[in-house]
Amino acid sequence: MYYSDDLVEEVRSRNDIVDVISGYVRLQRKGSSYFGLCPFHSEKSPSFSVSRDKQMYYCFGCGAGGNVFTFLMEYEHFTFPEALKTLADRAGIALPQGEASGEEKRRQSLKSSVMELNKEAATYFYYQLRRENGAAAMRYLKNRGLSDETIHRFGLGYANIYSDDLYRYFKGKGVSDELLAQSGLMQADEKRGMRDKFWNRVIFPIMDANGRVIGFGGRVMGDGKPKYLNSPETVAFDKSRNLYGLQFARTSRKKNLLVCEGYMDVISMHQAGFTNAVASLGTALTSQHASLIRRYTDEVILTYDSDEAGVRAALRAIPILAEAGVKARVLNMRPYKDPDEFIKALGAEEFQKRIDDAQNSFLFETDILKNSYDMNDPTGKTAFYEALAKKLTGFEQELERETYLEAVASRYRVSPDSLRKMVNSIALGGMRARRGETPRREHKERAEQETGVQKSQKLLLTWLIEYPSLYGKVKEYLRPEDFSGEPYRTAAKLLFAQYEAGELSPAGIIDHFEDPQEQSQVAALFHQDLQVNSDAERSKALREALQRVILASLDEQRAHLDPTDMDGLQKLIARQKQARRLPQIEVR
Repeated sequence: MYYSDDLVEEVRSRNDIVDVISGYVRLQRKGSSYFGLCPFHSEKSPSFSVSRDKQMYYCFGCGAGGNVFTFLMEYEHFTFPEALKTLADRAGIALPQGEASGEEKRRQSLKSSVMELNKEAATYFYYQLRRENGAAAMRYLKNRGLSDETIHRFGLGYANIYSDDLYRYFKGKGVSDELLAQSGLMQADEKRGMRDKFWNRVIFPIMDANGRVIGFGGRVMGDGKPKYLNSPETVAFDKSRNLYGLQFARTSRKKNLLVCEGYMDVISMHQAGFTNAVASLGTALTSQHASLIRRYTDEVILTYDSDEAGVRAALRAIPILAEAGVKARVLNMRPYKDPDEFIKALGAEEFQKRIDDAQNSFLFETDILKNSYDMNDPTGKTAFYEALAKKLTGFEQELERETYLEAVASRYRVSPDSLRKMVNSIALGGMRARRGETPRREHKERAEQETGVQKSQKLLLTWLIEYPSLYGKVKEYLRPEDFSGEPYRTAAKLLFAQYEAGELSPAGIIDHFEDPQEQSQVAALFHQDLQVNSDAERSKALREALQRVILASLDEQRAHLDPTDMDGLQKLIARQKQARRLPQIEVR
């Protein structure tokens, strides 16, 4: 659904950011801003700033920042439409309902109907567990160590022993066979017609991140096969895009997610206080799972079973998570098989210790790799070191590669220099490559120049926001095109356009960037902190920042100027002279 910029701005302007964030963070006023402990990282001294004037927040500790939409998207893990809807409801603004195509309407109607059936089926299963015929299922859950509170929290239920029990219930309510078949709650039998997908099983409702029932898992209480049975893919249920327990884990406020294998692992871990546990739904971890995880955290602790299958699952998951930008560590549960068994035997405190000591995923991979070689045989040991060197070439950043190289050299008792030579040999295809090198001093000066320009750009953007009268004083000298790199240039263009239109809205600039990380970067542009003791120092700092940005821009333009463009060259020279003779400008 597309929402106009005017509507988005109206919703944003009707939700004061200080009022909204005060509902999540305790804020205290200091000067023109409000400060509190950052909700996005652990800290003891408040560095989280919220500005009513800018309608923006920024953490000077971790760099998180944005507007009121960004905050809800980061804190509640909402999508932008979800954040917009929440704030629109808060302000009493009715969002328009767009016209969908006929096919979209049919799909949405079917999805709504299936979701409603799922909700009612979950209630039915929940009720059956508490009836006399659900006594065996209740005993099973109790014998697994689950409390009444946990059984209620996860909405656990029971599907009766009769294979048409739920079918007859829904037919009594007039639900069509076609809809029941599409819901995944029924399956067609050629001899007996429609019958229940789940019967004589303990039922685990599967919910999406917002707590809506999208499917079910069923477990036999005896030795029947299959042990676990899941809902098929439906219009409401895609097992590769959902995680069991996410509706609770997403609000746990833990820095990571514990990814395990099954329903009971998740439930027992939540009961023990590990409310950040989730599990994939009867399938291996997928790239869609990893993308979903990335919305909530950048670190995962893999708590798969300690058997061979669990090791293979961890080895498959690690590169998938890495591709999505999620760091992984691997928890060692030996001598126990799974989290449920471990917690029952040693308790939650010991499990937390194992979490704290979870192994780096790369070192986990290399330990498994080592098991494939005979380390008592020189040939086998050399082959292992070659395989190790090959894995190290996968690190693109030199510093990261060097850090891991030193770690594995120490771990496996090999000379770092020898391993480094092997890595370089593999990386260069066995050939030495010599390239012309820029002198170190030139590298350093260039890096410092770039850093200085970026800081100056941030200072100009910050002061143009904090001192609105400044725009009229500098626009004669400074242009949006003088800002180099992103998001500097785009932010400058939007800011200058707002001034020309007479509608200054720093928070509105952030709305033009969709990615939350980009929004934090843009927020940082408007929060350059420069300690000055007087108006004269501030004026001097402004002049230096203007000169640095403008002259760097002119150097860049000159480098790309057509040598025959004499008119363009004269204009650059004129601007260069103007920049070098900038007057002192008051910053107020």
